[in-house]
Amino acid sequence: MKINALVVQEKNAPFVAEELQLDAPGPGEVLVKITATGVCHTDAITQAGDLPLPLPGVLGHEGSGVVAAVGEGVHNVAAGDHVIIGWPFCGECRNCERGEHRYCLRLGEALVSGARFKGPKAGTSAYTRADGSAVSGHFFGQSSFADHSLALASSVVKVDPDVPLELVGPLACGITTGAGAVFNTARPQPGESLVVYGAGAVGLAAVMAAKNTPATTIIAIDLHDSRLQLARELGATHTINPTQADTLAEIRRSCGGTADYVLECTGSIRVVEEAAEAVGMLGTLILIGGAPAEARFSLDHLRTLWGKRVVGTLGGSSTSNRLIPALIGLYRQGRFPFDRLVRYYGIDQIETAMADSKSGETIKPVLRLE
Repeated sequence: MKINALVVQEKNAPFVAEELQLDAPGPGEVLVKITATGVCHTDAITQAGDLPLPLPGVLGHEGSGVVAAVGEGVHNVAAGDHVIIGWPFCGECRNCERGEHRYCLRLGEALVSGARFKGPKAGTSAYTRADGSAVSGHFFGQSSFADHSLALASSVVKVDPDVPLELVGPLACGITTGAGAVFNTARPQPGESLVVYGAGAVGLAAVMAAKNTPATTIIAIDLHDSRLQLARELGATHTINPTQADTLAEIRRSCGGTADYVLECTGSIRVVEEAAEAVGMLGTLILIGGAPAEARFSLDHLRTLWGKRVVGTLGGSSTSNRLIPALIGLYRQGRFPFDRLVRYYGIDQIETAMADSKSGETIKPVLRLE
């Protein structure tokens, strides 16, 4: 079928609207008519060449929409169902069998190979141009910067029709990443402290999640006072603007010492190294932000040796089918108001949405395709 998509031709090239041909769903696949899709920092760094998706390609990985058709053997969803497209996974490796789909041993292939990674057409792209040349698709298993997306049935999460479909796409990645880092990785205990570096979509999702835990000190750090104000409204007990205060001194004052958990959501190596200093013995630094390819950071060996933990987390850990419905449930109860982070754009406003996200003007841009 013919679809309309945004194509990045080469590294640092703009998004260009183009008509492509998309294969019909094969065994285990579903075709989703995209209603809306979030714009994420990961899209920006892939456009810039820091993730190895072969170009030209179709990006977008926070899609929500309506199932238009299903392939052979698909039973978990049917045409007409409302879905969020989660991360793909093989379902067969050691980590998938442990219920940790985000750490599928074939994750790199599944997310950024540009081709199907399962099924009889594995290794081929379902996206072609009019001249027959292939275009990379299947980005994070969906390439949702298009009016239709081909995904694995195992990766989609069915949602109730009364849930606002245009809102929930960001639960596929950014929002779940921040919330899951709190619920699944940190798991703060009563009276503990949690610090979030970077009050963007991921960081603010972490703040909202932390408010739903027994943590009693929740600190948000950002350069934008408007984001810090929102962080306080969403659950932060303290906020710090590094241009106006000594960040480490303020953390120690608010926590009565070093923090129990620090979530680094910026991807800045300088900030990572500072964040490591904010946790002490038996404290945990959780790496979330996407740094440039091949980035390295340094830690003081002795202070790390004394029980300090450094751990990375992907996509909030756990599984899409466990975490996404839980966050929707919290949203419906008024306990996770992630709608306050969202600003909508038309699909033809992609460059504006990306620029507004980079500048801090918008926390979570969402492109409407309908």
